[in-house]
Amino acid sequence: MAILKLPNGAEKEIPAGKTLAEAVGDLAPKIAKKVLAAKRNGRILDLAAPVPEDGTLTLVMPDSEEGADLIRHSAAHVMADAVMRLFPNVNLAIGPAIENGFYYDFDMEHKLVPEDLERIEAEMHKIVEESLPFQREEISRPDAIAQMKETGQTYKVEILQELPDDAVVSFYRHGDFVDVCRGPHIANTRAAGHFKLLSIAGAYWRGDEHNAMLQRIYGTAFPTHQALEKHLKQLEEAKKRDHRALGRRLDLYSTDDEIGPGLILWHPNGAMVRHLVESFWREEHFKSGYVMVYTPHIASEKIYRHSGHLENYAENMYAPMEIENHPYRLKPMNCPGHIKIYQSGRRSYRELPLRMAELGTVYRYERSGVLHGMLRVRGFTQDDAHIFCTPDQLADEVAGVLDLVDVMMTAFQYEYKVSLSTRPEKSLGSDEEWERATGALIDALKARELEYDVDEGGGVFYAPKIDVKLVDALGREWQGPTIQVDLNLPKRFNVGYIGPDNAEHEVVMIHRTVLGSMERFVGGLIEHFGGAFPAWLAPQQVRVLPIAEAQNEYARRTLEALKIEGFRAGMDPGNEKIGAKIRRATLDKVPYMIILGAREAENDTVAVRHRTEGDLGPMPLKDFAVRLRREVAEKR
Repeated sequence: MAILKLPNGAEKEIPAGKTLAEAVGDLAPKIAKKVLAAKRNGRILDLAAPVPEDGTLTLVMPDSEEGADLIRHSAAHVMADAVMRLFPNVNLAIGPAIENGFYYDFDMEHKLVPEDLERIEAEMHKIVEESLPFQREEISRPDAIAQMKETGQTYKVEILQELPDDAVVSFYRHGDFVDVCRGPHIANTRAAGHFKLLSIAGAYWRGDEHNAMLQRIYGTAFPTHQALEKHLKQLEEAKKRDHRALGRRLDLYSTDDEIGPGLILWHPNGAMVRHLVESFWREEHFKSGYVMVYTPHIASEKIYRHSGHLENYAENMYAPMEIENHPYRLKPMNCPGHIKIYQSGRRSYRELPLRMAELGTVYRYERSGVLHGMLRVRGFTQDDAHIFCTPDQLADEVAGVLDLVDVMMTAFQYEYKVSLSTRPEKSLGSDEEWERATGALIDALKARELEYDVDEGGGVFYAPKIDVKLVDALGREWQGPTIQVDLNLPKRFNVGYIGPDNAEHEVVMIHRTVLGSMERFVGGLIEHFGGAFPAWLAPQQVRVLPIAEAQNEYARRTLEALKIEGFRAGMDPGNEKIGAKIRRATLDKVPYMIILGAREAENDTVAVRHRTEGDLGPMPLKDFAVRLRREVAEKR
C-alpha cells in the first residue's frame, strides 16, 4: 500500500499493482488529465509505471519545474521523430531538456537551414495531434546494441557500449519512433503541444572538437500557450538587448581574429564604463577595509604545482612558455599570488582580518564553440579578493562580504537570490572543518536575515560556498558574487598566524568575488540596461545640440563649462536639422541632451531633454549641473 499526496495537501492510500495513471484517475479524477507523472524518493515515475508496494508519491503537475522538464524532454523526442519523418538517413545523438527548452543533435546528409524549422514544427504538430502514447521498454544491453546497429544509430551504439555488461537498457517508443532513453516521459504526445523551434547550431559530438560536427536544433516548450508566448516575447526583448549587437552599435568593444577569439578589445566607450565600475568597486572596498595588491600575469610552474592547479586544473590552463629553461604559465587564478604576499612576513593575530583585493587579469582555456561575446572569454579580469582571518572572525567576515554585495548590487539596480552549497561526496578536510565553515556561512546569512536555498552537495571539493544569482531587468538569472571558505590552500601552503598564545595557528582563508569578471559583468550590464546606462555609468552623460551654426560658439562654451564641472559631455555641431541630432543622441542612448537655439543663447540658459522623460524645459546651466551631479552621486 502506498500513499498518494494530492496538490491540495490531501493524502490517499492506493493499492499496489495498478498503474499510476489508473490510481490517479480513481482517486483524483478532476485533475487526472493534468497530471504528468509521480515522484517517489526524488525519482520521477511515468504514469504507465505500476504503483509501488509502499512509499509516498507526489503528483508532478505541468506548472512545476519537474513537469516543465518532462514536457521539454518529450518535445525533444517529438522533434527527433519529425526530423526523421522529413529527412533521410538521420543518425540521432542526444536530446535533453535544458533551461526553458530542449535541443536534439543530428548527424544527417541534409544541411538544415532556418526555413526547415517551420516544416519540422508543422510535422511536430501532426505528431501531437496523433496523441501517441509514450511507451517504455526494457531490454538487455547486448540486445539494445544489436537493435541500434541494425537501425544504423551509431551514436546510440557508442553510448550503450559504455554501460556495464549487465545493464538493463530502457527505450521509449511513440508511434514508429524509438529512442534509447532513461526517461521519464509524459503519457502521450498531446501533452507536448506548446512549443516553438528557435535556432540551428553546430555542436561537436560530446563537445570534443576532434569528433564529428553535428547539427543541433534548439526549441522551447511550456505547459500553456500563454507561458510560451510570454517566453517568446522575453526572447525577442533579449535579442534587442544582446550585448554583442549593442557592443557594436554603441562602440563599446570588439574581438578580432588576429588578436585571437575570446580576447576583448575595450573601445573608449566600453573602457569608460569599465573604468567607472572599477572606480566604484575600489571606493567601496576601501570603505570596507580592503587593501589593494597586484600580482604578475605569468608565474613559474612551481607555484601551480604547489597549489594543485597543475594536478586538478591543467586542462583549463595554457601550455607553458620556456624562460631560461624553466616553464612558466599564464595565471588562471590570483589566489597563489595573494598567499605569497601574505607569507612575505610573519603574521600576528593582531593583523587579522587581512582583506586583500585585486582586479587581476587571468587566462583560462575555453573551447571556441563555447565563447560568447563578453560573457564567455579566454582572458578576463576578476574582482578577486581573499580574506585571511581567525576562525572566530569567519562569520563576521562573511557577513561583511554580504553587506558589500548588497551595496554594489543595489547601485547596479540588480535584485538577487542567494544559495548555500554544502559538502560534496568527494571533498578535502575533516568533518569538523566542514561543519565549522558551513556553520559560519549559515550564521552570516541569518545575521543579515537573507533568505537562501540550500544546494546539498553543491560545494566545491575544498569549500562550502555562498552563490548569489543576479536577476536582471528581464527576470533572467546571472551568476554573480560567490563566497568560499577554503579548506585546502592554507594546508598546502602552510598559511598561518601567531596567536595570543604565541603558537602558530592555521589561518582561515575566504575566496570571494563581488562582480565575477569585468568582461562578463559589463556584458551583463549592457543587457540589463539595454545599453541605456544610467547617468553615473554612461560613457557620455550629456550631448550639446546647437539648432543652427549660429549657436555653435555658445554650444562650445556650454560644452567647456560642462567639462570643467567634471561631466562627460560631447557636442554634435553638424548642419542637420535638430530632429536628426536628437534621433542620433537617442540611438546612442545619451542620458541628457542640451538643445541650444537663439533664445537660449540670448537668455544664457539651456533647454534640457532627458532620454526617457522628454523635454524638461529651459534652465540655467548651473541648475542642470546640480540636477546631474545629484543623480550621479545617488547612482539613480
